Amino acid sequence: MNARYVLPEIAEQQNAMIALRRRIHAHPELGFEEFVTSELVAGQLREWGYEVSTGVGRTGVVATLKNGQGRALGLRADMDALPIQETSGVPHASRIDGVMHACGHDGHTATLLAAAHYLARSRNFKGTLQLIFQPAEEGLGGARAMLDDGLFERFPCDAVFAMHNVPGHPTGHLGFYSGPFMASADTVSVKIIGHGGHGAVPHKAVDPVLVCASIVVALQSIVARNINPQDTAIVSVGAIHSGTVSNVIPASADMSISVRALTPEVRQLLERRITELVHGQAASFGAQAQIDYQHCHPVLINHPEETALAREVAREWLGDEQLIHDLKPFTASEDFAFMLERCPGSYLVIGNGQGEGSCLLHNPGYDFNDHCLPIGATYWVKLAERFLG
Repeated sequence: MNARYVLPEIAEQQNAMIALRRRIHAHPELGFEEFVTSELVAGQLREWGYEVSTGVGRTGVVATLKNGQGRALGLRADMDALPIQETSGVPHASRIDGVMHACGHDGHTATLLAAAHYLARSRNFKGTLQLIFQPAEEGLGGARAMLDDGLFERFPCDAVFAMHNVPGHPTGHLGFYSGPFMASADTVSVKIIGHGGHGAVPHKAVDPVLVCASIVVALQSIVARNINPQDTAIVSVGAIHSGTVSNVIPASADMSISVRALTPEVRQLLERRITELVHGQAASFGAQAQIDYQHCHPVLINHPEETALAREVAREWLGDEQLIHDLKPFTASEDFAFMLERCPGSYLVIGNGQGEGSCLLHNPGYDFNDHCLPIGATYWVKLAERFLG
């Protein structure tokens, strides 16, 4: 990324922000355990003149900066790490056994802090900044916890935005997508109740393992025959647990199913058909099925007007050549979707680099690309100054 795009004041702070990012990387914390990270973030923001609220959604931080009358803008960064043993070999690698920042949340936090530092000094806006540092994005519902704690009632926003790094795209290039952008994620726990018996006389038992095998095959017919081929739907059986030895037919079996969709309508259809199919398959073998259908994350839907503004800010600043033009929806999920259900906004991406050394997210060798930090921070400043201009 050419340094000419970076605000000089952010460039001056680049080394300090990289050091802060690496400090966070070396001391990762799992969801709802971000005590040290939250304290570090809150301390920096207070020093810069923000009104800081801690403990929002347990370990979340919200920093407010008012400068005259006007609209309110929310910018969100996530703070939690993952239960992964790091193998990157970098000097600032995790010092916590079995925990690492394998998704770049250390970089997201440092990027927003760099923008916060600049905006606190420049005050080149009219209105209110609400900087949201969210805990527990990685599957534990941190966004929902903050909302349940009155996030938008206590810290009103006219729009809210978030940014995530994506390996495989050029470093510092920005991508925008209007509409359904990230998939819903639901987990289905199924218990098949059969009738146990001796493996030598299977006709006197109802084998739940056989029922599970039939369900696994039948589930694939939902995507193949019930979903429009132009829509996205995923049904994956991640685990089957039953029995202990080869010559005993167990009395029950447990299955765990992951379900994803890119529209609420497909999500509802998948739930209906999975429920019908599991009960039907079990009944056809003389077994019973118990289903616990857990709705984890909704579809992340970027609002058109806010996405258009976010893209326009990037295009006017960087030009078309620094935008990601082939961006497609992701089948991964993101709990920022909960915030977008409550407030207009958009979720954008920044390229983390491509080629050798740019491994996938959630990989033990991953590390956030520090070259993204100044361009991401400058973008947040440009967006804030435009939205609150």
